[in-house]
Amino acid sequence: MTFSEQLKADIALIEPALEKYLSRETGEGYDRIFEAAKYSAMAGGKRLRPVIVLEFCRLCGGDIEKALPFACALEMIHTYSLIHDDLPCMDNDDLRRGRPTCHKAFDEATAVLAGDGLLTAAFETASAAKDVPAEIIVRCIRILGENAGMNGMIGGQVLDMGAEHRKISLDELRLLQKLKTGCLLRAACELGCAAAGATDEDTLTRARAYGEKLGLAFQIEDDILDIEGDAATLGKSIGKDAASEKSTFPSLLGLEECRELAAKLTEEAVDAVKPLDGHAFLVELARSLTGRTR
Repeated sequence: MTFSEQLKADIALIEPALEKYLSRETGEGYDRIFEAAKYSAMAGGKRLRPVIVLEFCRLCGGDIEKALPFACALEMIHTYSLIHDDLPCMDNDDLRRGRPTCHKAFDEATAVLAGDGLLTAAFETASAAKDVPAEIIVRCIRILGENAGMNGMIGGQVLDMGAEHRKISLDELRLLQKLKTGCLLRAACELGCAAAGATDEDTLTRARAYGEKLGLAFQIEDDILDIEGDAATLGKSIGKDAASEKSTFPSLLGLEECRELAAKLTEEAVDAVKPLDGHAFLVELARSLTGRTR
């Protein structure tokens, strides 16, 4: 199976599973919250994080069907973070994945609650994984909590908000993006290993390194696209960082050096997994994100 075929096969597993976990109607007058959550979660996107969960599970010899609850839980957390990131009190964005953001399609209160609902649904989904040993479920829940919480993605968002309208150093920016973007990508790698029951420390170290390097490279590419990208292709607004006077990798390093750094980090991610059997998909996935247009 080619890389493209495998990617499509993974997404074909993820999409119906994610929709199933979010398709709950109560008939009690609060179905609107499910509509808002599904509106954001089922709006497409690359599904990069859940794909990585499945592929690291496969690489470690696990059953990817049993990794699906954890892959979907991570995508729920990612979607919740986007809903909240788009709010007027945060980045104040009107467009996400080619259509109005959640608070524009519904209202601010519903968007806040939809994000909250997705975050809690993630842990409900992970904890209810079927035919998975309890110790693996607990391990996966801990990975989700550590990487999505105050010492992870949320901490990065706090740093991001504090970086508006002021210049920060390159080291500060790297920490910000390591937390805000990198933590969920590292979590994807760790979840896949955990779902397979992998405990080999060398494999786990390499998986974390892949996620961290890929996360930083991914963010640099995002920063470049915010300058050079096309809003219609990206499905979101561009030029937001400059408007908020945020320090970005291009503003600190320049575009050419950013491209070189993203390529270097990508190859470091590749080098991390190359010694592992079954690495081919993850290598091609990392390289496919360099120079992307969306």
